[in-house]
Amino acid sequence: MGAEALCALTAVTAQTDARVLAIHRVPSADVRAQIEAAFATRRIDAVKIGMLVDRATLEAVADALGNAPAVPVVLDPVLRASSGAALLEDEGYERLRERLFPLTTLLTPNLPEAAELAGVRPEPDPAPARILEWAQRLLEQGVRAVLVKGGHASGVAAADVLVQPDREPVWLSAARLRAARRGTGCALASAIAAALAAGEDLPAACRRGRAHVRALLAEVEDGSAPRPTVTLQMKA
Repeated sequence: MGAEALCALTAVTAQTDARVLAIHRVPSADVRAQIEAAFATRRIDAVKIGMLVDRATLEAVADALGNAPAVPVVLDPVLRASSGAALLEDEGYERLRERLFPLTTLLTPNLPEAAELAGVRPEPDPAPARILEWAQRLLEQGVRAVLVKGGHASGVAAADVLVQPDREPVWLSAARLRAARRGTGCALASAIAAALAAGEDLPAACRRGRAHVRALLAEVEDGSAPRPTVTLQMKA
């Protein structure tokens, strides 16, 4: 995407496609120090936030960003792993709304996350009107824009919708690819942040991010992605 990333690690996880085996939390003071070091190193043009783990980590991120120059912030609300395991403790939900939503330029929930954060029961295939209702509830909680991702729905098309105050919703739809890869939501949020850092507006950044992720999934669908075979040899 043409961007250089300075990373602040919040946790180290051990997980497969099926389950999360372990989570090691980086101390919150160290998380804050990493963010402060990034801003002290060079100019930061955009921030992407992913897994926050717990309230202490969330508070550290909010404190660090609150004292940093204002830049576009893309918040991917990583509530659960692809396997379904919780990646943010329940007590962090309210602080997420109170501390980070006001700093957020774009929130990128999938359908279950959008429903959960909107305070309603998730639906397997919500109607477009329901999705817009959830997005509006999230705007009312303080974020400046919401991109609700439709990958968890069924149907021949995969549709995301960008919702901003006082603007018509922008639906981004394309044929659904028959491929799956863990981490696509993280890749999308990171790609959008990179596009915002390059000066793109929100609709253009979302389109560019989608194109990036679709290219990753297309590699899996057509078999061009490398699939190495690993053999472990155990010696006495």
